[in-house]
Amino acid sequence: MRNPTLATAVLLTFMLAAAQAGTPATPAAMAAYAEKLLDEQKLGRDGPGLTVLVARGDQLLYEAARGLASIELGVAMKPDMLLRIGSVTKQFAAATLLKLIDEGKAKLDDPLSKYLPDYPNAGQITLLQLLNHTSGVKSYTGISGYMNGPIRRDLDTQSLIKEFKDQPVDFAPGQAWAYNNSGYVLLGAVIETISGKTWHQQLNDALLAPNKLSAGVRYQAPDQLFKGMVQGYTLNDKREVAPAGLLSMTQPHAAGALIANVESLWRWNQVLHGGKLLSAASYQRMITPEGPAQPRNYGFGISTASLRGEPVLTHGGGIHGFVSTLNYLTKSQVTVAIIRNSDSSGPNLDLLWRKLAAFAVGEPYVEPKAVAVPLEQLKAAEGLYALDDKQTRTLRLKDGQLMSQRSGSSAFALIPLGGDRFALPDSIAELRLERDAGGKVVALRVLNTGEGEGDRWPRRGDAPAESAALTPAQSK
Repeated sequence: MRNPTLATAVLLTFMLAAAQAGTPATPAAMAAYAEKLLDEQKLGRDGPGLTVLVARGDQLLYEAARGLASIELGVAMKPDMLLRIGSVTKQFAAATLLKLIDEGKAKLDDPLSKYLPDYPNAGQITLLQLLNHTSGVKSYTGISGYMNGPIRRDLDTQSLIKEFKDQPVDFAPGQAWAYNNSGYVLLGAVIETISGKTWHQQLNDALLAPNKLSAGVRYQAPDQLFKGMVQGYTLNDKREVAPAGLLSMTQPHAAGALIANVESLWRWNQVLHGGKLLSAASYQRMITPEGPAQPRNYGFGISTASLRGEPVLTHGGGIHGFVSTLNYLTKSQVTVAIIRNSDSSGPNLDLLWRKLAAFAVGEPYVEPKAVAVPLEQLKAAEGLYALDDKQTRTLRLKDGQLMSQRSGSSAFALIPLGGDRFALPDSIAELRLERDAGGKVVALRVLNTGEGEGDRWPRRGDAPAESAALTPAQSK
């Protein structure tokens, strides 16, 4: 009798090999690979889970759900359910304002005072600076103690603005970059002033409804029920799964108050990046970092990145009970959307979307395999390396393995790949040693995505005395 387990394993191996040939993945191969990845993340079927979608252009390659939408009721997660998307909301708000600009109702260089004349220093803050986090306004989510109680109250737009308007600024408008939720609250207020509607009603009327997205992208109004809405979870002090902290969704506002399902995020990517929402000029400004936002690769509610040499437009979200990521590869038109209903430690969504996207375009990441490296070569890599005055990394040989320990983190063993290259476990990142003409190691390159030149960390000296072990939960 045929062994079904063996047959499945053979089929998966065949599919993976086919994808590695450089051709875009088929739906069957994509599903096999995605299920393998999710299995590796050890996502339980009886706890918080996630929804995930991978598509290429108009073709759906994979859509699935894991875990429970309600642990208390034992309700399984389904792909079409609604989850909070947090800061992925920002690109929806940004597009709403840009649509008004396309209609001639505002300009990017308009001062905030034109719309909110009573806001402090509003004459020096432009709409552009609100969009790309260069306004210097204090982010209310960073006010000490704010997230531990005040965030629970229902507030209208003006009341929410009062919570941060008199806070000291972080810097003068346009002089630096700092991720800023208050800026998008102000952006929402501008939309409301121009349109005479709430920011989310204008979003719906101008962008969502005309593109049949109203059912799958919603504002989570506190006085409404939403069919298929997923419960959010966290971990309590005993590291047990618990309900997410209380939050009035009036407060994330245009910075993070939307809920959505993964299919609607895919459809949003298609219309936004397919030129169906905005003028070519406005869209180009949206996806092009400029000024102090350029080194941070941040446009308007969208960050820029690359994967396998292809430009990526991306943004993540984190909010009480949920984390999310929405990604679009501009050449292959691949979308990867993932939303998880827990804000605690768990699956690495950044790693997941990158692996899924690379597989979809036919250039999957190969699992690193250790090769034998002479101990003297590993010994030569020992030392203290620094990216700047605050970020250091120590390499130390221990029990025949080269260990890496970043400042504030626990040590872990690197995977030698040969040729002064090392992989990080459970990651796509690499470390590469840089030697001078005499062969001495003078720096290391940290390639967070395994590609490009990476960041250069010069060697500062010998490895310091080994510190006490830190908790495994600390980041690498």
